[in-house]
Amino acid sequence: MVYFFALLLFFCVEGVVFSQSLIVDCNYTEQEAIMNSKFPKEIVGVQELVTVQYYSFDKKLHQGQVVVHKDLAQDVKEIFAAIKEHQFPIQSVIPIVRYQWSDASSIKANNTSAFNYRTIAGTKKMSDHAKGRAIDVNPFLNPWVGKGKSTRSYNPLVEGTLTANCIVVKEFKKRGWKWGGDWKSSKDYQHFSKK
Repeated sequence: MVYFFALLLFFCVEGVVFSQSLIVDCNYTEQEAIMNSKFPKEIVGVQELVTVQYYSFDKKLHQGQVVVHKDLAQDVKEIFAAIKEHQFPIQSVIPIVRYQWSDASSIKANNTSAFNYRTIAGTKKMSDHAKGRAIDVNPFLNPWVGKGKSTRSYNPLVEGTLTANCIVVKEFKKRGWKWGGDWKSSKDYQHFSKK
């Protein structure tokens, strides 16, 4: 049996057939994506593993996965369909289990992720990520800035950076999500959440 690590997609333009490889960044089962016995069962039980496609910075089509609260799964599917259509670059979308549940490691890799049973950085308060009700998009390029926050700079001219007028922000807001770029005392440009 032959195994393929990339799927071929075919499409026609004026009668010419082209092919493009789909790069699979991850292919977890739900159990693998939420693997940690310390997480409360009632939290883990309401999470859903969503498969999404996006164009990465290599201009190639990728497939990844994100774990979100099941109430938000349809929103995420629709938002990523729009991101793909507009070819807004996303570095990767891999459940944070790949990074041993380290938010810092996922950020360093510029990895987009959602569910992570953790507190808000610098506090003892549980994050919306702990409920799967928040997602961070291209977090290295879109830092949390303000007094005592990230030392990385936010540059809206860099490809993959989120701004108020970009398709990513518009699609999240259209579905009732809040964007950290609208916060007053600090700006968390990577962050979207929905209660």
